[in-house]
Amino acid sequence: MSGDLGFNKIAGALLATGLAVIGLNQLSGIIYKFEPAKKPGYAIAIVEEAAAGGAEAPDVAPDWGTVLPTASAEAGAEVAKKCAACHNMAAGGPNLVGPNLYGVEGRKPGSHPGFAYSATMTEYGNKNPAWTYDELYTFLKAPQATMAGTKMTFVGLKKPEDRVNMIAYLRTLNASPPPIPAPNPKAAAAPAADAAAPATAGAPAAGAAAAGAATTAPTGAPAATNAPPAKAPAAAASNPGK
Repeated sequence: MSGDLGFNKIAGALLATGLAVIGLNQLSGIIYKFEPAKKPGYAIAIVEEAAAGGAEAPDVAPDWGTVLPTASAEAGAEVAKKCAACHNMAAGGPNLVGPNLYGVEGRKPGSHPGFAYSATMTEYGNKNPAWTYDELYTFLKAPQATMAGTKMTFVGLKKPEDRVNMIAYLRTLNASPPPIPAPNPKAAAAPAADAAAPATAGAPAAGAAAAGAATTAPTGAPAATNAPPAKAPAAAASNPGK
């Protein structure tokens, strides 16, 4: 009889413990409701520096044949640390929040195995057979602005030199990177000159307006005169009768 009573006590204790665990689990689920993030990744803020004079300088892809041979892959490796939270860059490394970036230059966009790309990136890859230097340069500046709907929430690399060095660094993470084209600085300089032309064309007009304003007298100001002062009337003759 006492054995049955002891067994009942142990069974009751185990049952009460199980009910308590289940109840706490349900209660914690109600209090701490988990909601997955709408977009994976981390938005890393970078302060964008305004160009001198308040006007934004034209940002066009450089002449890769000129800049890549002298770009700093070491500086690019420092810039790439901003990407380490979301991307693995080792050969054969895993996908993280974003796809592995080893060999990305020359690779078809949205094609790295095992990563679930956005529909936007997949469509972009269907239209562009490979990541070129120009396309990476533009995309890295502002991924969301360049490709709305991409999973890449990184705000971008605003400085052109950072993007150039980053692209130079990515070339070192590639068994067969795209070849560096022959230098053609004139072709790269032409778009920049065209973009700067409208601002330059307005300069003479502004100068003429400033010159005109300088020669116009303010309203209500006394008019200047160059006329000599009038002579005083001659004194009356002492003997007007003569």
